[in-house]
Amino acid sequence: MNENLFASFIAPTILGLPAAVLIILFPPLLIPTSKYLINNRLITTQQWLIKLTSKQMMAMHNTKGRTWSLMLVSLIIFIATTNLLGLLPHSFTPTTQLSMNLAMAIPLWAGAVIMGFRSKIKNALAHFLPQGTPTPLIPMLVIIETISLLIQPMALAVRLTANITAGHLLMHLIGSATLAMSTINLPSTLIIFTILILLTILEIAVALIQAYVFTLLVNLYLHDNT
Repeated sequence: MNENLFASFIAPTILGLPAAVLIILFPPLLIPTSKYLINNRLITTQQWLIKLTSKQMMAMHNTKGRTWSLMLVSLIIFIATTNLLGLLPHSFTPTTQLSMNLAMAIPLWAGAVIMGFRSKIKNALAHFLPQGTPTPLIPMLVIIETISLLIQPMALAVRLTANITAGHLLMHLIGSATLAMSTINLPSTLIIFTILILLTILEIAVALIQAYVFTLLVNLYLHDNT
């Protein structure tokens, strides 16, 4: 019980060297590939899910927006696998680090915004000033819309970090309570352990949902600028 509550969020090291890069590169190795003409059931299911996700995300885009399909599908697979691997015992979840989430959010957001200013500059500038705005409110609304635009990548990163971190902390607290109650009261231990199992199932769903939400918001930013 004296363990630091945030110890699991400290970036791991191997022989004094940061191991975060190796952990980030590990999830793609779990995605199976096939060298045969006829795929097995796992590969077929994987390809069906990727095709379904890509079709759903690209339905709203024009030809220029659909060029991002590979990047968006890779993004949702990477975040989902990273979140799921972080649920394993004694593992490290890179998506609990705000710096990493910002490193994903800022380039994607900046790419979408720059594309909007290059291809549709009038429509991009029109977002800063809604039609029919009273003249005295124009300076204030321009400032507010500019701030709301610049805060979008921060909101993306903070949302993912907060949701994943909160779930891990809650699982850590309930797991510690289960271990402490095991020597005191067995019926209470069973109840808390049942809650822990249900929370783990919920966290699996949250890991997948947060990957989808992050990618969906990037997808919406892209749609607004293409």
